[in-house]
Formats: sequence, structure tokens, C-alpha cells
Amino acid sequence: MAGYRKLGRTSSQRKALLRNQVTNLLFNGKMITTEAKAKEVRSIAEKMITLAVKEKDNYETVTVKAKVARKDKDGKRVKEVVDGKKVDVFDEVEKTIKKDKPSRLHARRMMEAYFYPVKKVDPSQKGRKAVKDADLVAKMFDEIAPKYADRKGGYTRIVKIGQRKGDAAMEVLIELV
Repeated sequence: MAGYRKLGRTSSQRKALLRNQVTNLLFNGKMITTEAKAKEVRSIAEKMITLAVKEKDNYETVTVKAKVARKDKDGKRVKEVVDGKKVDVFDEVEKTIKKDKPSRLHARRMMEAYFYPVKKVDPSQKGRKAVKDADLVAKMFDEIAPKYADRKGGYTRIVKIGQRKGDAAMEVLIELV
């Protein structure tokens, strides 16, 4: 017997399908799929959440100085003339950043390698810039991991919905608890 479900697909198709569904589940919090796919997605998603829970506090805060371009009220960079050339004006600011320790950095890179890039729509902006990249790895460490910090597993729930009309496959709702 195999250690996983083949889902009627070649290995590359199956891996792509599971990556997509795990990314979708963790970004949206729930999704509807077939029972067999949901059981496979559950095992992968719970491993990713466990990884985030273990490494959620494994960082140190560091204060750094950075040069930031000065901007006017419209959000455009302020320029001044120096030796006959227009040059941007920079201000020096201090920022506090989280510096990952090696094991958290490794966990972050494992997640980034597995998750597909996610785009989200920003309703406040109009036009081409309305779609932005969402940082799913940051969401894992900042939102999902603290939510499940005191839990020892069982981060997902599978609820049966009923049979699909076309092929009578059992459909389920898989969601984060």
C-alpha cells in the first residue's frame, strides 16, 4: 500500500495540485474540495502550521539606521539641484526589525519554497496597482502560529457537504479550526 493517495494524477500534477490547495487553504482559511484531496491537504497543512508554531518566537529585534527618500504630499520623491543635477533627498531613520535566527530562517525558506505566490486585491486603490503580492509566510508566523500556539495538533477540520452533482464524488469543507 502506498503512503499517500495518488489522486489519479502523475506525480508532478499531484504535487502542483496539493501545493495550490495548501496555499489556498492557509491564505483563505477554508475551501471546498473532494474528500481524498482534503485528507492529503490536511496532512501537509498541519505540518506547515506546526513548523510555524515551533519557530514563531525564534527571532531577535534589532535597531538599524536606514536612508529613506523624502516624499512630498503626493507621494513623489523630493529632488534638489546639486552641481546642476537633480538628486533625491534622503533622510536617515531608525527602524526596528525582526532578525530571524537560523532555524526560523530555514523554516521561512521551506515555506517560501512550498507555497505559491498569492495576489490579493486592495480595494482602496484603483487601477493597475489594485493587485498586490500577499506575504503568506509572514501571515503564518504573525497570525496563524500565535492562534495555535497552545494547541498540540489538529489545526484543521473536515466537514462533509454531500455528493457532487456531476460525478457523485463526496465534497467536503476543509477549514482551519
